[in-house]
Amino acid sequence: MDSKEDSPVLIGQTGPVQGTRWTIPSAGVTLGRENDCEVVIPDRQVSRRHAKIDRRAGKSYLQDLASKNGTCVNGVPVKDEVEIKDGDLIQIALAAGFLYVASDATMPLDSDGLAPRQGRIRLNPIEHSVLVNDHPIDPPLSIHQYRFLEMLVLRSGGLVTREDVIGTVWPGEDTGGITDQAIDALVRRLRDRLKEVDPEREYILTIRGHGFRLDVNA
Repeated sequence: MDSKEDSPVLIGQTGPVQGTRWTIPSAGVTLGRENDCEVVIPDRQVSRRHAKIDRRAGKSYLQDLASKNGTCVNGVPVKDEVEIKDGDLIQIALAAGFLYVASDATMPLDSDGLAPRQGRIRLNPIEHSVLVNDHPIDPPLSIHQYRFLEMLVLRSGGLVTREDVIGTVWPGEDTGGITDQAIDALVRRLRDRLKEVDPEREYILTIRGHGFRLDVNA
């Protein structure tokens, strides 16, 4: 039996479920408007039993239950059962969005539910949210931006190579088409998002010919 900390989590991102979390047990969950669903979405656009998430052999699978208004994962309509992975965004009709987090034990948390501070940056790995100098980045980072920043924080100022970025930011994907330009665009956009909150500092340093690191003294 899974411990609660090893179980995947759904985090409501938009609509009436925003800010609510559900741990997905080994038996899975059903999402819908009916009160007997494990994840209740009180909106008329949502079918009574709209979709379900099953867990098998350490993986999670999402199935649309012939709903009227559809289910999407990362913007792609679900026609049959699809595997969902850490960071996937699930949309139920136009009523509610969820973030899927593969494990509740992503990083050690302190008493306020946040990961230990690295300089002025703190991460919440459960909600995939970020505080910079105690101010939240809002709207939240994209999943690729979050994964890159999380890797920099975990390295504690150590070097992150471009190969590290590809393997961590785009896990399990066909990496042949991920160019240096795509990585540079990711870095540039993340820098811009950090500057929205703290424009006076440069948190991500480029080590030419080697990769990137987080300036822990920024």
